[in-house]
Amino acid sequence: MKQPMLTTDFLDRALDNYGDVVGVVAHDGTEFTYGEFGERVHRLSNALLGMGLERGDRVAILAPNTHWFLEALFAINQVGMVSVPTNYRLIADDYEYILEDCGAAAVIADEKYAEKVQAVRDEVPTTEFIAHGADAVAGEWHDYETLVESASPEPPERPDISEDDAATINYTSGTTGDPKGVVRTHRTEHWHALITAHHTEIRDDDTYLWTLPMFHVNGWGYPYVITGVGGTHVCQRTFDATGAMERIREYDVSYLCGAPTVLNRLVEESQASDAPASGDADVRIATAASPPPEATIRTVEDELGWRILHVYGLTETGPLITTSNSPRRIASEGRFAVKTRQGSAMLGTRLRVVDEDGTAVPRDDETMGEVVVRGNQVMDRYWNKPDKTEQAFSDRLEGWFHTGDIATWDENGMISIKDRKKDIIISGGENISSVELEDTLYEHPGIEKVAVIGVPHEEWGETPKAIVVPADPEITETDVLEYADEHLASFKTPTRVEFVDALPETATGKVRKVELRETHADPIDG
Repeated sequence: MKQPMLTTDFLDRALDNYGDVVGVVAHDGTEFTYGEFGERVHRLSNALLGMGLERGDRVAILAPNTHWFLEALFAINQVGMVSVPTNYRLIADDYEYILEDCGAAAVIADEKYAEKVQAVRDEVPTTEFIAHGADAVAGEWHDYETLVESASPEPPERPDISEDDAATINYTSGTTGDPKGVVRTHRTEHWHALITAHHTEIRDDDTYLWTLPMFHVNGWGYPYVITGVGGTHVCQRTFDATGAMERIREYDVSYLCGAPTVLNRLVEESQASDAPASGDADVRIATAASPPPEATIRTVEDELGWRILHVYGLTETGPLITTSNSPRRIASEGRFAVKTRQGSAMLGTRLRVVDEDGTAVPRDDETMGEVVVRGNQVMDRYWNKPDKTEQAFSDRLEGWFHTGDIATWDENGMISIKDRKKDIIISGGENISSVELEDTLYEHPGIEKVAVIGVPHEEWGETPKAIVVPADPEITETDVLEYADEHLASFKTPTRVEFVDALPETATGKVRKVELRETHADPIDG
């Protein structure tokens, strides 16, 4: 038989099997069983229907990692509406663009960020404005808790939802133009949750700490994953290392996610404290965004005693499409050789690394090409952007999504990302991976963080420049250059080093290289 794959399946299963289990711990420590959480979800769904919203309407969510965000996600989807999670770090003009572009009928906002929407509410098509703590927000906003308390706790009547209906629209960062709305269907979300649960080993006795922004690709699908298996969500509004470590110990957290920058902050917090790095449970942490340096893996696993799972993907791909969580490979090749790689394709996912003509490059772990992918977790389309959609699925190889990431792959199909297509440095005709250079420099004990960009060079066309956050205030440019000369081929070493107090980062810990190129890319004479 064919059963539609819907996002509603995950909370339905939790209510059927784990109604008396604590499913969600709010930021302030308030606990909700899945039965209590489900009732709040039903109330919010009924409140939205009572406002006149209908199947297919877009509802934007502007909130940090809270139980309200989780409630809204499930409440919107179960009545056939489309959630639009938005980055709370944007400015008012960004929200104007997003709300206008997706035609949002309603906004559900945290009181801390609602003012950014209030500033543009007369410019957008949105008619219903809901805020947690509405009394603290200027303008006329429905109060979230008042709506929930006054609505019926009975399960709402669900419309006829197709697995091919849009479930969510996630907006990209827009670093190369206007943000693109990535349309993900019930089917893509459902499939992604199933394979993620498998490859990250989620079980019903897991306690998951929300350090990853829930707005980011729907929290990598973990609202569905953790709920569907009956695990426990522990909310932390925004990431701070001290609060995260306290929650890990207090709630016996067994699983969390974080970019390498998050890993570094957790390591620093642990090293500065005499408290244990975990509760009674063994901890594993999934990392992505950029390859974790060997030094980071070594510290997290050997000092904190946690196990790193390296995964990879994009907003358009679920996000997750690969994993290096392969005990068989780790046993034969070594943990650093495997865990610094993005890994091999997840279940039901096909990957290739192709050249400009769309031909697969040799599996020699040396020849670089673009990663292309096919899978049920890959997006349906870009919202209102058919030309961008066509290009994304047909640039080098027809019918495959083009990630824009440059990688090599080995005989076992394990990929290793070398750079974004736009970040590869071409110096004197040689392709230089900024990721490889960064990974090498991270091993220097005097370097806390580093990013490498290509800058104009009179003779070579382009040359690497290292932007360094020092761990040792005495470190010099000569120290960095000599270290690079010792560990890299001469053409790969940076020509210039610049020291800064901090690197610009996105909410998910990615370094904003576009911003670095704008502020640090002065030409270098030959």
